[in-house]
Amino acid sequence: MVAVLARAVVSAVEAVGGYAGGVYLRSRSGELLLLALFTGLPLPLFRPWWRMQVNRPYPVAEAYRSGQAVLLADAESAMSRFPQFVAGLPFPFASLYEPVASGPERYGVLVVLRPATPGVPVGAGDRKRLRQAAEELARELSALSAAGEPVVWEGDPVCAPGPAPQAGAAGARGAVDRLALAVLSLDRQGRIGFVNSAAERLLGAGTGHLYGRLLWEALPWLGQPAYDDHFRAVFMSSEPVHFSARRGRHPPGEWLSVGLYPAADGVTVTIGTADPPAYAPGSAAADPAAGPGSPADQASALYRPVALAIALTEAVTARQVSAVVTEELLPAFGGRQLAIYLLDQRHLHLAWETGFPQGFLNRFDGVALDVRLPGVETLTTGRPLFFESMQRLAAAYPGIPLDADVGARAFLPLIASGRPVGSCILGFDSPRGFSPEERTVLTALAGLIAQALARARRYDSEAALAHGLQSALLPHRLPVREHVETVGRYLPGSAGMDVGGDWYDVVEAGSGRLALVIGDVQGHGVAAAATMGQLRSAVRAFALAGSTPEQVVRGTNRLLIDLDPGQFASCCYVVLDPASGSGLAVRAGHPQPLLRRPDGRTEVLDLAGGVVLGVDPEASYPVTELRLVPGAVLALYTDGLVERPGVDIDEGVERLRLALASALPVPLTETADRLIGNAVDRPDDIALLLASLTGGPEPPAQGRS
Repeated sequence: MVAVLARAVVSAVEAVGGYAGGVYLRSRSGELLLLALFTGLPLPLFRPWWRMQVNRPYPVAEAYRSGQAVLLADAESAMSRFPQFVAGLPFPFASLYEPVASGPERYGVLVVLRPATPGVPVGAGDRKRLRQAAEELARELSALSAAGEPVVWEGDPVCAPGPAPQAGAAGARGAVDRLALAVLSLDRQGRIGFVNSAAERLLGAGTGHLYGRLLWEALPWLGQPAYDDHFRAVFMSSEPVHFSARRGRHPPGEWLSVGLYPAADGVTVTIGTADPPAYAPGSAAADPAAGPGSPADQASALYRPVALAIALTEAVTARQVSAVVTEELLPAFGGRQLAIYLLDQRHLHLAWETGFPQGFLNRFDGVALDVRLPGVETLTTGRPLFFESMQRLAAAYPGIPLDADVGARAFLPLIASGRPVGSCILGFDSPRGFSPEERTVLTALAGLIAQALARARRYDSEAALAHGLQSALLPHRLPVREHVETVGRYLPGSAGMDVGGDWYDVVEAGSGRLALVIGDVQGHGVAAAATMGQLRSAVRAFALAGSTPEQVVRGTNRLLIDLDPGQFASCCYVVLDPASGSGLAVRAGHPQPLLRRPDGRTEVLDLAGGVVLGVDPEASYPVTELRLVPGAVLALYTDGLVERPGVDIDEGVERLRLALASALPVPLTETADRLIGNAVDRPDDIALLLASLTGGPEPPAQGRS
């Protein structure tokens, strides 16, 4: 599939005069678009945009949702429609987004970046050529899908290589070698294709170490996140960029001036010595050479909150929020330690830590708000606290335990909508200053983190409520009857609210009969669990009243329509006579049950069915007769056990059939555990109900499919 994507992207970029392009594909969950392939620009610079939720206000998500092209000819047109997008990439460029779809099947979005055309919209010819490229890609992806290859993406994007770096002519090299400045030439991927003699002297690296490598690998001190905006700007626009950078290698702390000069085929980099700036923070988290209010500083200040916000939108639990902060915030400012405390009952409790000595922070866990500690006072006063060295921290808080003798610390209040959430501690291994711009950005980021944590705590509370409701409504034990054994299992999903509306039950239906029921309510969370409880109660009431299977399902259907119009559920209801093995089954839009015979032969039953519950108040539900013999196993299940995104559900049913055929039918608990054990990473929740008649001949040791 990568080759197909590469051809399509290169074709689209060439067709509309672009300098870079890529393609986003849907993820398995369907809730994310993942950048699958990119070319023309250094891929690491665009990591914040590798993953995009389909409901976000960004052009690629809009094109995917609407099925219509999004064509942004310049920054002004982009700002009017997608201000958050422009805040993260405040550079003059044009971007074109064409959905890739075949009929109702949406695969992703084709993206092309090209020079801005201020005031001039994208022409009809370019629109047509981009659409043709997307249509051709859709046809190829459709063919791959028809051949059984899932057209989804997982993991990081692939970088399609550009032209190999070319060395300069001999005359030009001689002229450039006479300069005192280091001069390097980069291609559009950021690879070094030319190095002059001064670069070897100034940077302390030979041509063999530099040539052909990515700039940020060859010179890692230029790979600081603080400089990413400068490189993004020069690769995406035509204006040169100048900034100062501190080299982390020998001599220690040496400041260098860096110039970036873009062209259509690459970027020229110049590096020379520079005097230390008047104010020098101790890390590369900000551009100290750019004065306050400079374009580079403004871009950086805008970029970091947006980049962190993008990552935080996907974090739904407090642990996930903390992990995002560790991955996105800490490296951006050169930090090494992070601790997050959450407020509960006027005490701060440690929720996350990294980089501190093991056990050091335990002494502060559960500290009250009247204790004089920086992590407490930053929250109670609402003011961030910055200490350029550990000595200054010790002087401000005499007697406070310190985890290191050397370093710097920042204590940030986590306050969301005026309500205290907790506090955040950032630690640095070396003394460092905090410029006014850094303090402003860190304070703004603390507000974003607080909002995400407050949202996560609401999520955790709702999830706990849903789990409790689900646990209370599912049967704690199933009836024990002679001649029949039943086993039920429930497994929460691994995505979203985790708890859904899947349920099962076994009801004594009178005259020695047992009613086996399994169902699946649309949606997840508290609402789905509550609807599940209502349906389970309704089915039990109808069954205990002696209603026929068809009456039970019809009555439950009408009840659901009356209770919650617009909600629907699937269901399978089987009444079994353990003495004779005869049964009556009704199915309402639910997957077909499986039947394993005593000799191991396993089949998918063909039960007649009606529409799902909650759709048609006049729906009828035909009844199918079936028979179980001693040693046979009847398996009822919900679609979470057999359904995977991008894979035909029939394949999942066949896998389940083979698993049941190969499982030993006794004990039945082990069979249930085996069937559900391979589904731990499914996004949807799962219910499974097995029933087997006992008292028959001993089944063979190994089943057949």
